[in-house]
Amino acid sequence: MVVANTGDDAEVHGVHVAPDPDLVTYWLADEIDERGYGLRDDTWKVMDALEAAGRPAWFRLGDRDLAMCLIRTEELRSGQRLTKAHAAVVDAMRVGARVLPMADEPVATRVRHGSRTLPFQEYMIVERAAPPVEGVELDGLEAARPTDDVLAALADAALIVIGPSNPVISIGPILALPGMREAVAGAPAPVVAVSPFVDGRSVKGPSEHFCAWAGIELSATGIASAYADLVDGVVADEPAGDLPHLVTDTLMDGPDRMGQVARKILDFGRTLGT
Repeated sequence: MVVANTGDDAEVHGVHVAPDPDLVTYWLADEIDERGYGLRDDTWKVMDALEAAGRPAWFRLGDRDLAMCLIRTEELRSGQRLTKAHAAVVDAMRVGARVLPMADEPVATRVRHGSRTLPFQEYMIVERAAPPVEGVELDGLEAARPTDDVLAALADAALIVIGPSNPVISIGPILALPGMREAVAGAPAPVVAVSPFVDGRSVKGPSEHFCAWAGIELSATGIASAYADLVDGVVADEPAGDLPHLVTDTLMDGPDRMGQVARKILDFGRTLGT
């Protein structure tokens, strides 16, 4: 099971877009585009038609990607909660794993940049994730809760892995949910964090801008501090201070390397459970 951030979700082109849950689903389906998001070999006829009609199309969805969003939106409009609505996308992509939204209630990440507070997607796409990040807000957080599905997954897990994603805007909203940190800390399984930094740098995306704002050092020690009181060990390309750690090459530049690193994470996790 994968618990995915929904703080990036947005209503665009009349559909509910869930970038992080979709990203995970497309990876698991082996259908991810070479850009690292969206679907491989997608077409763009709907976006072309919107642009020809003079409609805003800065948020671009491929035709197949849009179809998956339509499936989720139809489920939501029929009264289904987000967990069930995204499960329909997972089924449509023929993925065997469960991809769980962190919450059914809406949470919206907003970024302070250039003395303006912007919706996350506008900051990422229109502003091109330019530095500096001056603040991060999570609208709706107080009213949101981890779903029963998420809590059950944590309680039943043999190992909990905090993936090598942006600790502020991808993992941060998940852990910020009321009750989530307590659920992770109280789970019987060991918890392993995988550092997103390779040679002291972010592999891709604006992690460095957000970490600079949050005061997170770009190192295994920084990641260990960010997840303090939650993790039993860290996987990184350098030591993580006094915390149990596995030092290995964490650059995952293809499916083979992803598999190799994943197996090392599982093996390391087993040592923490003994």
